[in-house]
Amino acid sequence: MKLFEQLSDKIVSKEAKVAVIGLGYVGLPLAVEFARGGFDTIGIDIDSSRVGDINRGKSYIPDVSNEDLKKLVMDKSLQAAMDYKVLKLADAIIICVPTPLRKTREPDISFIISTVEKVVKNIRPGHLIILESTTYPGTTEEVILPMLKDSNLKVGKDFFLAFSPERVDPGNKKWTTKNIPKIVGGITPECRDIARLLYSQIIKEVVTVSSTKVAEMAKLLENTFRSVNIGLVNELTLMCHKLGVDVWEVIDAASTKPFGFMPFYPGPGLGGHCLPVDPLYLSWKARLHGFDARFIELAAQVNSGMAGYVVERISSTLNEHKKPVNGSRIFIIGVTYKKDVSDVRESPAFEIISQIIERGGIVSYHDPYVPEIEVGKSKFRSVTLNKPILEVADCVAIITDHSSIDYQLVMRNASLIIDTRNVLKGHREAKGKVVRL
Repeated sequence: MKLFEQLSDKIVSKEAKVAVIGLGYVGLPLAVEFARGGFDTIGIDIDSSRVGDINRGKSYIPDVSNEDLKKLVMDKSLQAAMDYKVLKLADAIIICVPTPLRKTREPDISFIISTVEKVVKNIRPGHLIILESTTYPGTTEEVILPMLKDSNLKVGKDFFLAFSPERVDPGNKKWTTKNIPKIVGGITPECRDIARLLYSQIIKEVVTVSSTKVAEMAKLLENTFRSVNIGLVNELTLMCHKLGVDVWEVIDAASTKPFGFMPFYPGPGLGGHCLPVDPLYLSWKARLHGFDARFIELAAQVNSGMAGYVVERISSTLNEHKKPVNGSRIFIIGVTYKKDVSDVRESPAFEIISQIIERGGIVSYHDPYVPEIEVGKSKFRSVTLNKPILEVADCVAIITDHSSIDYQLVMRNASLIIDTRNVLKGHREAKGKVVRL
């Protein structure tokens, strides 16, 4: 029997063993879903604390509960390890490692390369290898495939290689790993079909495309679409401020159109593992082919400038109250990149805090998800949100609109509030003390 048919039978019968490399916001929920779906699953990570937590049934990801994780670990459906030799026991290997940007704003796929190097040392006939890490179009075919070919195995016959972009929205209770449609592209039709079969065991809808490059491009389009539209509305925010128009009212009004419009909202800047990074992967690849992705670059420029704009609004608002930033107590509410998660990657709050410190402001913060942070050489611990801390602040800046924050408490006791998320919309006390973007 051919390796393709053998692997297909093992997948359908749930006898296939699945290895997930990289146990962060993408990898851990995926590993949990495979284990919950009846597959013997092993998670691999270079972080010993993550591996230890998983094997104790302790989750560090909000989207995975301790109860669910502990049950799977106790049942031996899910285990974690640091040793890549366990890959020899696996049938499917899914790579979910980070892909950040270098300081030069060029793609850094070093984590992918180092992971694939370890996979090559443990590859065997019949392996299915899938990359989920977001990357530039061509990575799977032009970088990973040549590395795997060094094993003298033939793709589509001896092993199978595919790309399936992650689609994770941390903290989203409605759309999860199981019900978000999955895109799959393979190096060969056999690669595509076997990857589709694997994912279809745990995910409701799997969408196949003609190549790995199409799948890679689709992921970048999704995030570039958001980045460009957020950049547009952020620029509109700056324009509306100059014109004396309420941008939030403008967006609400435009949103009543039942066709041809989709609302996006301004904020203090982009954060997380996708939006500030992924579009620049695409623009970098475009430059290699002599194409200037002007929309992408302009959106990135506008979005990255929003942190500075927030600091300027804080400064000008304090000046209107006859207070300089220098020496003023500025209390930050929320430092994560989005509400109700603990992820601080690329969060604009850090740049805002840094600029306030440079201007001589005295910063403190509260975030129920982040007990401590480090900004430059300064370290901060989250303080309790209470009446005294609010009353003593010269300015309170809401950077992240966590649902658990007592905004009535903030409204009653803060004398001046910069609301970057429009979370105080409709509060009666807002007039006179709340400044919105």
